Parts: sequence; C-alpha cells; structure tokens
Amino acid sequence: MADLKLGLIGTGAIGRTHIERINNKLQGAKVVAVSDAFAEAGKRVAEKYGCKFFATGEELINDKGIDAIIVTTADAYHAQYVKAAIVAGKYVFCEKPLAPEASVCKEIVDMEMAGGKRFVQVGFMRRYDYGYRQLKKLIAEKTYGEPLMLHCAHRNPTVPESYDTPMAVENSMIHEIDVLRWLLGEDYVAAEVVFPKKTRHAHENLQDPQIMRLWTKSGVLIDVEAFVCAGYGYDIKCEVCCEDGILNLPEPSNAMIRTNASRVYPICKDWSDRFIQAYNDEFQEWINSVKAGKLEGPSAWDGYAGQITAAAASKARDTQTKVAVEIPPTPDFYK
Repeated sequence: MADLKLGLIGTGAIGRTHIERINNKLQGAKVVAVSDAFAEAGKRVAEKYGCKFFATGEELINDKGIDAIIVTTADAYHAQYVKAAIVAGKYVFCEKPLAPEASVCKEIVDMEMAGGKRFVQVGFMRRYDYGYRQLKKLIAEKTYGEPLMLHCAHRNPTVPESYDTPMAVENSMIHEIDVLRWLLGEDYVAAEVVFPKKTRHAHENLQDPQIMRLWTKSGVLIDVEAFVCAGYGYDIKCEVCCEDGILNLPEPSNAMIRTNASRVYPICKDWSDRFIQAYNDEFQEWINSVKAGKLEGPSAWDGYAGQITAAAASKARDTQTKVAVEIPPTPDFYK
C-alpha cells in the first residue's frame, strides 16, 4: 500500500517534531501538507520539510490529496479541526486535550457516533510507553492480586512564568488521569487536590507542589504528586500497590557512572527525552491502524472522560473539597 499523505495543522514545536519523526523515522506515511494561523511561520516549516502550505486548516482537511489529519494547534482550536475532519470523513490524530471543555468533547463524541465510525484518536502517548505497558499486563494477569492504591509523581525541572496553578491538573496531571484510568480499566468517582507547602522556586501565580487524589469505582485510591519546579530533572513515577506485591514503573535505561567517589545515574531532562520512543510507537501504530481502516488507540470517549475528570479535579482544587467525578457508562461504540 502506498504511503499515507498526511496534513498537519499547527506547526509549533510539537508539530515540527511530529513531522520529523513521521518523515524521517517511521514507515507508511509522510507529512505532505501543513497549515498554521501564523502564515509566515507555517510557510517556513513547509519550505523546510518540502510540504505544501494551506492558508487555513479547513482547506487542508478538504483537499482530496490528503488522506489523514494531525492537529497540533493551541488547545482552544483542536475541536474545530477535529469536527471538520469527521465531516470530511478523514481520520484525525489530535494532541491532548481533545477540547478544553468536556461539553465540547461530548459534541465530538456525538458527531462520531452519529456517523457510525471512529475517526478520532487523542494523543495520550503514555499508553505507548513500554514501562506502562508492562504494568498494564501485570495488573491484567492478577498474579499479585487486585490493585489497592497507586502512588505517582510528575516532576519537571522548571516551568515558564506562563505556567500557572490550574495547569498542574489541566496540562500535566491530565496524563496521569488518562493512563491510570487505562491501567486499571475503570472510571473515577471522586477527585481531590490539596496543597503542600509551596516551594520558593515557584513564581507568584503557581502553587507548587500539588497533590491530586482520585478514587475509582472499585475503591482504588490514587495519589499523584505534581512538582513542576523540582529542579533536578524530569521524573515520572508510578507505584501500584497490589494485594500480593508492589509493581513499579521501570526507570529509563541509562548507564550508571562511577566517578569522583560517587555513583551517578542520569535522569531525563524533559518529556521529549523521557518519552521519545512512546511518541514513535504511538504514531507508528496510528499510521498502521489508519491504513487498516480501524483505530485502536485512545478514543474521543477517552478524551471526554479525561476532561470530565480534569474539570472535577479543578473544581476540587478551587474549592478545596472532594468532588464527584461523573463519567457516563462507556458506549458499546467505544468498547
């Protein structure tokens, strides 16, 4: 089968890295067209990668020479391009979030179900990380009994001044919200966010660290630490406490260095370093599934469930109360 011809909307940093991985590392597809609201920037990217530039995302989506769409714009514009792709009958990969508002995610779900076919995949790439996939397999095998509680951490060396208190849930811990729901295979029923002592390294508009607690339908209790001014590196932790054993997310494979009477184990500097293989696997599997005509990755429903949970956690943070998470039963269409 010929390579898929992909169109990418949003040529910022993440969009450019996706073009490079698809065109230079992966098999079965090429990004041949781009669009960006900032035309000059978009044209420079188009020239660099030998792509056609479209003035609007809608023009790109409706071009008959484009087989499938990738959306990497600012969050507020995700939904309009995803909806346009569904109307055009084209598969679309949308970076998280599917939309900032759960109600808009539901509109996309309704559109997709009305058409009778899955077109949308959401970019929850942690599901493609080898370590998380190991945990998923071990939990499903039940060799160590049922999961009882999970202890997780999401640490960054630093964040820019534009990163504020709400972003810890809505931009960082949203990854845990999705991947832990996937790991356990069940929805959440309640959320809470509490504030430890604030680090001196956090700027005025950021409470850091934060701890989010989630409860699942079966009673599993999850705590997720977001510490985005941790300084020392980018570090992701996940410990699953089961009835008969403790399961830990493996550390990235790095050499141990012995020097100057010390042992040094390098830690990743940022998310792109830590999850580069997960991103590659995510897109290769998406390309394969588009060519097969059946999506298998995170769905529009997963995007909807994630935003319902994030909204509840945000309310819990703002009110400093425990808040119910009300995710409807998953439709058969998405099972």
